[in-house]
Amino acid sequence: MEQFLVEPLFGHMKLGGFDLSFTNSALFMFVTLGVLYVFMRGGMKRQLIPGRWQVAVESVISFIDDMMRVNIGPEGKKFAPYIFSLFMFILLSNLIGVLPLAIVPGVHAFAVTSHITVTAVLAFLSFGIVLAVGFWKHGLHFFSLFVPHGAPGWLMPVIIPVEFVSFMVRPFSLGLRLFVAMTAGHILLEVFGSFVVQGLNAGGPLGIVVSALSFVMIIGVSALELLVCAIQAYVFALLTSLYLNDAVHLH
Repeated sequence: MEQFLVEPLFGHMKLGGFDLSFTNSALFMFVTLGVLYVFMRGGMKRQLIPGRWQVAVESVISFIDDMMRVNIGPEGKKFAPYIFSLFMFILLSNLIGVLPLAIVPGVHAFAVTSHITVTAVLAFLSFGIVLAVGFWKHGLHFFSLFVPHGAPGWLMPVIIPVEFVSFMVRPFSLGLRLFVAMTAGHILLEVFGSFVVQGLNAGGPLGIVVSALSFVMIIGVSALELLVCAIQAYVFALLTSLYLNDAVHLH
């Protein structure tokens, strides 16, 4: 499990009782931002006949614009930059975390999104924006979100607490979903990798069979991990846009 360990790269640096050390987690966040910057710079040349890079960037932007229009409507355009940044940061962090950097001795990829601290910050940031938009647009009428239209009045003592709890659980489920999915995938790869090594060390026909089957499973799990990387980024962005739709339009 050492692949999930957050370690300082240049020793511990403390200021006022706070540990401000530059860690491997921070390094890979900067790597993610650097890759995103290069991706955007290379694809925003605005050529009359766009190349593949520009088409890729425009496709992602169009994808997020369509998501905002479908889920929120015309007012969703103003939230597109945030959802785009959220989607691309999570997607690139997920993909960088599964790179086979371990082929270089002493180096291994660090999955930023496999830490609940990172996913929780993204989730609570999104939830905070939802609350800010809701109260800014509707004021105290935002609380009507917990009162479904058409529900009988005698059920309100039950419905309102249930709606409130389901609303407050949103950031926790948002952060946990991404964290669990990425952590589970990396643990599976680690387990099957250890089976390969142990089978080869054991020797004999059975050990070879176990190693071969485990290697096949690694290939399958790796392909599944690439799919999960994209799906989790999409789900996080999609749910955030749906929550923003509730804040904008209420029920």
